[in-house]
Amino acid sequence: MQSLFLRAMKPHVIFLLTSMILFTAGCEDDDHNHDHNEEHTDADGFVLEDGSGIEVYREFEGAVEGAVNLSVGDTLELSVHFLDHDGNEIEHEEEEKDELSVSENDSNVAVVEIEEHEEEHHEMAIHVIGVNVGSTSFKLQLMHDGHADYTSTNNVALIVN
Repeated sequence: MQSLFLRAMKPHVIFLLTSMILFTAGCEDDDHNHDHNEEHTDADGFVLEDGSGIEVYREFEGAVEGAVNLSVGDTLELSVHFLDHDGNEIEHEEEEKDELSVSENDSNVAVVEIEEHEEEHHEMAIHVIGVNVGSTSFKLQLMHDGHADYTSTNNVALIVN
């Protein structure tokens, strides 16, 4: 009786094992870069610096320090530097196709614009223009080929005096 049961189960076990082997081989990581050697930025935070190189805002692994402050009518240019998992700046290569994006901003208080890249100027930057007294915030994203490589975990606090 036991022999009949084992003989009946044998084709099912063979089918199951063959399916598992084929599935595993099909899902194997072949280290092929599907983006054809395009690198993605693996950032854990970012820093906003004013024209003097003074850090006005930092977000690293969700922790926040600082806020963007300006007066009505002022325009503040802030350079954007992304940070690696050790908190060090990630160097931006000239040939990278990364772009900044901002959202969730109340433009009645302040306008946040992305600075366009110029040929001799490859640093990422934003312009903040104070419109009315108040406070708002914005979300910052590093975009690559239509998707975000990095999105700020907190909205950047922005205060207009």
